[in-house]
Amino acid sequence: MTDTTGGLSRRSLLIGAAVGAGTLALGTGLAPSASAATFVKGADISWMPQMEANGYYWLNKNGQRQDLFTILKSYGITAISLRTWVNPSSSPANGHCSIQETVAMAQRCRDAGMQVLLGFHFGDTWNSVGVQKPPKAWANLSYPQLRDALRRYVEDSLKLLKAGGVTPGWVKIGNEQNSGICSPVGSVSKPAQMTGLLNGAYEVSKQVFPATPVMVHLAQPQKMDSIQRFFNAYRGNGGRWDITALSSYAQAGNVSPILGSMRTIQSTYGKPVMHVEYGGPVGKANQVRDSLRQFISGSKGFGGLGTFFWEPAGYSPFTGYDMTAWTSNRRPTAAMDGFLNV
Repeated sequence: MTDTTGGLSRRSLLIGAAVGAGTLALGTGLAPSASAATFVKGADISWMPQMEANGYYWLNKNGQRQDLFTILKSYGITAISLRTWVNPSSSPANGHCSIQETVAMAQRCRDAGMQVLLGFHFGDTWNSVGVQKPPKAWANLSYPQLRDALRRYVEDSLKLLKAGGVTPGWVKIGNEQNSGICSPVGSVSKPAQMTGLLNGAYEVSKQVFPATPVMVHLAQPQKMDSIQRFFNAYRGNGGRWDITALSSYAQAGNVSPILGSMRTIQSTYGKPVMHVEYGGPVGKANQVRDSLRQFISGSKGFGGLGTFFWEPAGYSPFTGYDMTAWTSNRRPTAAMDGFLNV
């Protein structure tokens, strides 16, 4: 739903019922994908395999059918964000994305010359700023049991990715986790437990991929009380992360204050910021384009690491999601031009 004070922080999938979708320390060297010289332009296209399985395809701006990766590259996109769920359903839009499917998709990204941002939701379906449900298999576990299960899951998942020949550019441990993860055990109101779970995920990620930066991901950067509450709990209990990942779908006049919040978060908590979710109304493509350009240029101004468009290629009627950059005529809108010449 749209937050008129600072943009959209959660996606709404209008399929039956609305479902909310959705740091290397400064003293260490960033992986090549996150170097100061390279601003990352990316997109989440986790729906791509399910769309293809249901007969969807993509045209470029000239109306020619083309491989989606090729189209994205033409806009300067070099990285793909992929979500993964623990035991998802077979729902085309709200399921799939098991680690096995995600590894297969990551291999396609690698073969297309794209870097991969792997995002753990730690749930069976969407977790976001307002929803942090553990997977059903973990629902009744005690804190020690949950900590062990989460560590095993992250380790097994990353080893599977490694065995598939993919080294992720980034690993994101949680999705819009302002309120913690795996509630209630890992809620922000139980800071030691939340930190223990996330630190376990961090440590295992570094064991499997030592050079890959690990992110924590917060939504609504304009709501500094929520940001501060998370970091007071996490950093105060020894939480470890390399990059602060942020979601903002702000448009037009709301972009500048959001950029100010991002700059403040970066300077206050001492970790570089990456804007991992952006989008806007498909029917206001020029506005979305201009706001995207503003986000990219503004982020570069304070050393931000990159901007990702969330599911730009997920056009109707595959879902009721209306913050995409493709329309039902299968062509990209002007919104994608926001990645060019900036």
